[in-house]
Parts: sequence; structure tokens; C-alpha cells
Amino acid sequence: MAYVPGVALLAALAVGCSAGSGGGASDADSKPGNPAVTTAPPGKYRTLPAPCRAVPDSTLKDLLPGIAQLSRQQQEKALRGAATITYDTDRKVGCSWKSTAPDSSRNLTIDFERVVSYDPAVSDEDRARALYVKKENAAELPGTGGGSPEKGKGATASAEGEEKEKGTPKPGDDQGSADPSASSSAASSPSASASASASGAPGPSGSGDEDLRPRVLDGLGDAAFLDDLLTRAGSTAQHRTVSVVFRTSNVLVTVRYGEQPTLVTKVPDSKELQEKARSLARKLAEVISG
Repeated sequence: MAYVPGVALLAALAVGCSAGSGGGASDADSKPGNPAVTTAPPGKYRTLPAPCRAVPDSTLKDLLPGIAQLSRQQQEKALRGAATITYDTDRKVGCSWKSTAPDSSRNLTIDFERVVSYDPAVSDEDRARALYVKKENAAELPGTGGGSPEKGKGATASAEGEEKEKGTPKPGDDQGSADPSASSSAASSPSASASASASGAPGPSGSGDEDLRPRVLDGLGDAAFLDDLLTRAGSTAQHRTVSVVFRTSNVLVTVRYGEQPTLVTKVPDSKELQEKARSLARKLAEVISG
């Protein structure tokens, strides 16, 4: 009769140990101070536009005047553009166009990048914002603290003797200006020019002393900036490239618009190139938000 209660006691102890082990595992998974990681929201945009169809033909003909002088078949080919080689069209795409006229050659390139964050704690938009800031800092815009305002002025590449000039020199700069229109603007309104130069801020829009230097842009996407680079290698004609970079949510867009005159002595018009590049950037922002 004493054997049966002993068996019952052993069974009860076994059940008690099993229950205790299960409770301990549950406590470890939900212990205080170890909350579950919150996944950041995905980006607003999940696709990208077809880059070679993002710019209307009428706009391309305005930006690349040499196309109008081609035959109909040649025009169609030129307007199609050349797609940028990419291995992931969901993440990065681009297209480029070029034309040659008797007085100059022009080129246009657009790039779209949809940023995706692989860190669950960082949203796609935050990642895109960080990449945009990196691009803006690399441009070293005058007056933004991103670097030297005089980047590229009078700089000479050792191998090719390439001269680089960031945008139009500040009014009053004793180094002079490669663009005669900039010099005349500075001379016409010295007080306003000196004010703009001292503050690093653009001059009044549309005025004769309008600042055409690289700068941050307002009213384009969530953030935007413009860069302006004039180059000349050796004795060849000068080439100006205006770049507009902007971010809208988790998409980064870059517009590069350049001109090289046929005459070595002619300097590409900074104001015209900047206005056309900015106008195209605004159209592309509408295409994305479409």
C-alpha cells in the first residue's frame, strides 16, 4: 500500500518541474527593457518613370536646338535618347540626349534613383534625405558651410591643364569673370552685389545683379540645389554644365544640362542654361508625383 503514494508523489513532482520550465521561457521572451523593434514605413514611391519618355519632344527640341536641323528620321532617333545602363530598373534609371548645331553642341542627362533603406529602423525617406545631404555637401555651395565658396575658381588640373570655375564668380571678385555679362552686372549695381557677396545669398530674382552661383533652390521637391561648372581643357572651347539635384520623398533626381560653343572664345550663357535646367527639373517633379 505504501508503493502507490510514492508513485503519485513522483508524478506530481515531474508535472511541477515541467510547468516551471515553460514559465521561464515565456518570461525571457517578454522581459522588460527588450521591446520589439518598430519597422520604419516604406517610401512613398515604389516605382520610377520611364526616363527616356519623361521629357516631352517639344521640351527636348527647345533644350537641344540642333535636333530641329536634322532629317525626320534622324530627329526621331535623337529624341529617343540613350538609356543609362543599369542592373535594377526599379531602383535607378536614366537617359541622355545630345545634339550639334553650327554654333554649339548641347547635351542633357537625367537620372532617377528610388532609395530603399535596408535598415528596418530607418525609413526609405530618411535614407534618401541622408544621400541628398551628402550630394549637396559634395557640391560645396557658396555660403552653405558645405565647403569652400571658391571651389574650382582658378584651379588647374596638372595633367590636362583643365580650368574649372564654379558658376559665375561673386560680384566684386578681384579675380575677374569669364562671363562678360557677369562683370557688367556687378558694375551696374555695386552695393547690391556687395551685399549678396557678403551674405552668400542670391540677389533679387530677375534683377541685373542676380546671383548665378551654385546655390540651394526653393520650391522644388522637398530639397534642391543647383551647381554650375565651367571647364576648359587646353585650347579647346569652354564647356558649361548646370546640374540640378532635388529630392521628393524617397526619390532623388539629377538633371545635367551642358553646352559647348563652337568658338573657343565664346562662353556658354550661365543664365540660359540654369533657367532651362530648373524648368525641366520642375516638370520632372510633376512627372514623379503624377
